[in-house]
Amino acid sequence: MVRAVILVKSPKKLIAARLRKVDKVTESFPVSGQYDAVAVIDVNELFEIKDITTQIQKIPGVIRTETLVEVNP
Repeated sequence: MVRAVILVKSPKKLIAARLRKVDKVTESFPVSGQYDAVAVIDVNELFEIKDITTQIQKIPGVIRTETLVEVNP
């Protein structure tokens, strides 16, 4: 299992709720700071992260994303 955190920049107030509707998003919540929301995803393979990130980027109002992949030693 691969876990990743996707940081989302969007002026939309309910963006965290919209992120929860994306397949494989296990958790989503608004944050303060440079980004407006966080989506946590769990996938079986690393390549799946790109597909989910692309889905998130297609949500109206999403300006940019940054993806952080959990690293296990």
